[in-house]
Amino acid sequence: MTSAATTDLLKTPLFALHQELGARMVPFAGYTMPVQYPQGLMAEHLHTREAAGLFDVSHMGQISLRGADAGAALESLIPMDVLGLGEHRQRYGLLLDDAGGILDDLMFVRREDDLFLIVNGACKHADLAHIQARIADRCEIVPQFDRGLLALQGPQAAAAMARLVPGTAALVFMTGGHFDWNGVALYITRSGYTGEDGFEISVPAAQAEALARALLAQPEVRPVGLGARNSLRLEAGLCLYGNDLDPTTNPAEAALNWAVQKVRRIGGEREGGFPGAAAVLPLLQSPELLARRRVGLVALERVPVREGTELQDASARKVGSVTSGLLSPTLNQPIALAYVEPASAAIGTTLQALVRGKAVPMQVQATPFVPPRYHRG
Repeated sequence: MTSAATTDLLKTPLFALHQELGARMVPFAGYTMPVQYPQGLMAEHLHTREAAGLFDVSHMGQISLRGADAGAALESLIPMDVLGLGEHRQRYGLLLDDAGGILDDLMFVRREDDLFLIVNGACKHADLAHIQARIADRCEIVPQFDRGLLALQGPQAAAAMARLVPGTAALVFMTGGHFDWNGVALYITRSGYTGEDGFEISVPAAQAEALARALLAQPEVRPVGLGARNSLRLEAGLCLYGNDLDPTTNPAEAALNWAVQKVRRIGGEREGGFPGAAAVLPLLQSPELLARRRVGLVALERVPVREGTELQDASARKVGSVTSGLLSPTLNQPIALAYVEPASAAIGTTLQALVRGKAVPMQVQATPFVPPRYHRG
């Protein structure tokens, strides 16, 4: 079903299939997207943890960078080691502004003839404009926003995928490859946003629905919407752009130190050279300079704590706020990500979340909340 509020939004190649499956559609990133199917968020979430869930993520942006200088050009925009990335290897990256704020987070993979980027749907047009403004004179930039993108996630995803595309069994976490399905050229990476083993599949728009139907015909696979995608990623301790990351966020305070690789840090072979380096690198070198830190929280009472909730210390002084929060379907316990003052960031610290005037005790806990099950070979 769709409402009048969503009729002027863009539609992914799977829109008709979502309607056929009875999905509840909502506006998201300029598209009308399935938030859940008739079985409901809880069932979709648990099925993905137990078997395999299929997600339509075609709203996300796919961009190809081509040319001999593409690797060095991308390195000038993100604090990662692009030049040292092997063929068909994938990494997570941060697109930063000149003040060190996060414009977007993304995935990128080196293929034979290009660098292939996947950026967030809500940011893709701004990302493209930023990339074009900064490096268009150094490489060819080819947006592929018309392609479909599917994510198959869960402990039985590999078995389901292998029936349709047998060669995918050879992939390990954060690698990719070119594959053929019934004459359709696919690019598949073994990665995802749930903490589970799984795959992301770039497919021509015209064949996206047929591929989705073939995957849903596998006994392990059910469709999963945005609601469960969010709860799965939060259990995995993964950030959501717009909630946990934005242009006011420095990678160091977001606990994304690993997304600034050693070769780009102070003393590294290619130190700095990316936007905001002067604001990011000193905080990585001297974390005592941080004004806030991102932490994981678990509620000690069964009261969900949502984004925007104020956090206080034992003396009722505000020390931070929640950026993502919900009742974990896997743990049956409220969990959250938040930014707090460094003095309140130690594991085991108890804070009070103000929920409708009630103080709900929450304890700082290491993330991920649910251990990942990536296939590393």
